[in-house]
Amino acid sequence: MNLAGKVAVVTGGNSGIGEAIVRGLAAAGASVVIDYVARPEDTADLVKEISAAGGKALGADADVSTIAGIDKLISAAKKEFGQLDIFVNNAGIETRQGLLDLDEDSFDKVISVNLKSAVFGTQRAAQTFIDQGSGGVVINVSSVHEDWPMPGNLAYCVSKGGMRMLTRTAGVELGPHGVRVVNVAPGAVATPINAKTMQDDSLREKLDDSIPLRKVADPAEIARVVAFVASGDADYMTATTVFVDGGIMQGGPGL
Repeated sequence: MNLAGKVAVVTGGNSGIGEAIVRGLAAAGASVVIDYVARPEDTADLVKEISAAGGKALGADADVSTIAGIDKLISAAKKEFGQLDIFVNNAGIETRQGLLDLDEDSFDKVISVNLKSAVFGTQRAAQTFIDQGSGGVVINVSSVHEDWPMPGNLAYCVSKGGMRMLTRTAGVELGPHGVRVVNVAPGAVATPINAKTMQDDSLREKLDDSIPLRKVADPAEIARVVAFVASGDADYMTATTVFVDGGIMQGGPGL
């Protein structure tokens, strides 16, 4: 994929899948604004790594659960690199609470970080693309749980289900403006959020066995799909979800 001359923002971009997406977009030639709210040293190291490889990156401390934080990221991209072409709504959290255990504060936090940020990230990015007159793409990092229930993690599933309809509705609304909106939905991925499972051999083996391809994804495998969706090779793709799950949604114990 060739993203030379493109400018991207990645929310939650200094760890996990977001970090891999930043690396992947930069390797394809894009200049990248890396959003973070914690571990500024990790962001600084990532910027240095990309710069040493001949790429361009900038860290920006911004809370994307607020419109002000989203605007800060877009302003940083335009100020540093002159434009915006790709906006990746990747920031996400989970609380692992079921319906009967869920409290209001936890629900509000998950919805704000996961879904509100994606809604207004899509809005603000689309407005910028339209003002520039050059089109653009919003990529929402969703989850298999936009479609596949996960008992005990209700707020997360609701947020990802909302992201599914955000992508479909916004993709239809924005198509005439030359703006694409696409979900990339991972299954199980080896990231810090899954550290407990990854570090327990028996849990890891059980998870691997539940996946038809028999392995948990590396974050780079998700990042490569994001880079494809961001590229001109996917320029007829919008208002849809690309699942990258090793087949886990289709697996089952049989009868």
